[in-house]
Amino acid sequence: MHICIIEDDSSRNFYPLAYLRPVYDLRCGVFTLREKILAHLAPSGYSMVVRPMLSSLVSEENPGVPVNTLPNHGKDTLFLNGRVIMNREIARILRKEKGEVLFTSGKSVVGLRTTREVPSHLRGTPASLLSPDHTAGFIRRVELEVTLAEYPWDLLYANGDEIVRDAGIVQPARRKRGSAARIHKSVVFIRRTRIRVGDKSVLGAGVVLDASEGPILIGTGVIVQPHAVIQGPASIGDGTLVKSGTRINPHTTVGPVCKVAGEIEHSIIQGYANKAHEGYLGHSFLGSWVNLGAGTTTSNLKNTYGTVKALVNGRSVDSGKMFLGLTAGDHVKTGINATLDTGTMIGVSSNIFGTELPPKYVPSFSWGSGRTLVPYDLSRALLVADRVMARRSVPCTEAYSNLLKDIFRMTLHERAGDTATV
Repeated sequence: MHICIIEDDSSRNFYPLAYLRPVYDLRCGVFTLREKILAHLAPSGYSMVVRPMLSSLVSEENPGVPVNTLPNHGKDTLFLNGRVIMNREIARILRKEKGEVLFTSGKSVVGLRTTREVPSHLRGTPASLLSPDHTAGFIRRVELEVTLAEYPWDLLYANGDEIVRDAGIVQPARRKRGSAARIHKSVVFIRRTRIRVGDKSVLGAGVVLDASEGPILIGTGVIVQPHAVIQGPASIGDGTLVKSGTRINPHTTVGPVCKVAGEIEHSIIQGYANKAHEGYLGHSFLGSWVNLGAGTTTSNLKNTYGTVKALVNGRSVDSGKMFLGLTAGDHVKTGINATLDTGTMIGVSSNIFGTELPPKYVPSFSWGSGRTLVPYDLSRALLVADRVMARRSVPCTEAYSNLLKDIFRMTLHERAGDTATV
């Protein structure tokens, strides 16, 4: 079976996190949504459908994977909504149901399995494959009990359970001689059988790993410095540094090549990001290349104990959640002692500093203190992005730079009231 993973029209609900990646490349649990799909379904091959603006970068980052080119071989193909949080049971049903079948969850289309060729009028707009207009003719339908993420906080609130599920599909690497983890004799393991430590990782003196409430998965080449405490369910990605005294509370995922410190609770850090100092990060989702200055603290609970609203795609949305902190797009920077309100969303390549609360929605490419924001000069933003990525030996390619320029242009209207630039 071939799988075509499709990014549908709901991608805007995941801005600013999804500006520089497909929604299905967002992390939830140990893996991204795409990695879960491929791990559970093990297809013979797969292709990807993304927004046109992402096509060049996604093609560059995924050599050999067809992007925005629909399969027309008339063979068994599953066209799948990339917002699915895949699990073993759903994968079993998707594999079992053969022939012409439409998979739904309420009013949402999860996917369709077919041996038909894709109609020519849809090949230019592949996301339309999962639209109600195209799927109306399918007689056989299978209703699934599946989670289709609608907003970033859906991934946050699924994160703990997904770490538990993902622990079942994490494959231990074949250990090479001399590559074993170095674990200080004073490290405290609670529920040792639920804790995995990858090769070449280092656990310093007095580290506490408490898997009482869920598994702890520590990747390859991770350094956990002395007296850090990690409570499961938690996942720490390859090459990440957990600094001395860090408190990582349950339901937290830290992606690869990060630096973390202070207190982190019920949060997702996509990868290649720094929260390297004291400060509290709760119920928050950070994109890549984010750097939170020393003392940066998020609020994740209103004094009224009411549900938190966030500005999504230009409209106020009630999350229905009592706890919701920061959503930060890629390349966001905060200064020392920055304070961020509940439900704050900060767009790509924005710089926030000072102790005054900024607006709960900060447009991409903004610069300023509190509510005094001005547009960030694009050329300077590109220069900083190149410098930051080079420090991790990741090239800021032409396709990547062009996408940042596209984001700058498409968000111009959000900064229309600001005239000065820095």
